[in-house]
Amino acid sequence: MARTVWDSSVGKKTVMAVSGLIMLLYLVAHMIGNLKIYFGAGEFNHYAHWLRTIGEPVMHYEWTLWLVRVVLVVAVVAHAVSAYQLSRRDIRARPDRYVHRKPRTSYATRTMRWGGIILGLFIVWHLLDLTTGTVHSGGFQEGHPYQNVVDTFSTWYGDVVYIVAVLALGLHIRHGFWSAAQTLGAGSRSRDRALKTVANVLALVLTAGFLSVPVGVMTGVVS
Repeated sequence: MARTVWDSSVGKKTVMAVSGLIMLLYLVAHMIGNLKIYFGAGEFNHYAHWLRTIGEPVMHYEWTLWLVRVVLVVAVVAHAVSAYQLSRRDIRARPDRYVHRKPRTSYATRTMRWGGIILGLFIVWHLLDLTTGTVHSGGFQEGHPYQNVVDTFSTWYGDVVYIVAVLALGLHIRHGFWSAAQTLGAGSRSRDRALKTVANVLALVLTAGFLSVPVGVMTGVVS
C-alpha cells in the first residue's frame, strides 16, 4: 500500500505537503531562537546550550537535538525527492513548453523549482558555516554561536548568500503553504482567501525575522 501511494502523484504531493509543514514549524521555532541574538551574547549562547540539554535527565545530552535533526533530514530528503520526481513526471507528460504562460501564474509559482535548488545549496552552506565551521570566516569558535554569527555576517559574501536564500525561502513559503493546504484538503472557495493571507503573512514574518539578524550585524546593533 505504501508503495502504491508513493508511486501516485497524489501520494508524492501529500509527502511534499507534510514534509513542507514539518520544515515550516521548524523555521518558525528557528527564527524565534535567532531573534534572541538581540538580547546579547550571554542570552544567545545560553539558548544554544539549552538546545543540547532539552529533555534531560530523561534524554541524554544532545539526544533531543539529534532526534530533531534526523526528522528534519528525513523531511528535507522526502520533500526534495518527491518534488524532483513530480517535476520529471510533469516534463514527461508535457514535453513541449506552453506557447503562452498562464497570466495568473505568480512569480513565486514559476520559481518554486529554482527556489528549492537555492535553498538546498544554502542548507549545505549554512551547516558548513555555523555547525561544523568548515567554511566559516574569522575562526570558528565551538560553543560560541553568538560570535560565529557575527563573524559570518561581517563578510559581504556571508550576507549575500544568506539574504538571497532568505528571499527564496519567502517566495517558497508563500506558494508552498497554500499549495500544501490544497493538497491536504484544507482549501475551499470560502477559505482560499484566508489561506493565501496566512501564507503571505508567514512568508513576510519569516523573511523579515531571518533578515533582521544580518541587518543587525551590518548596522552594528549586534556586535
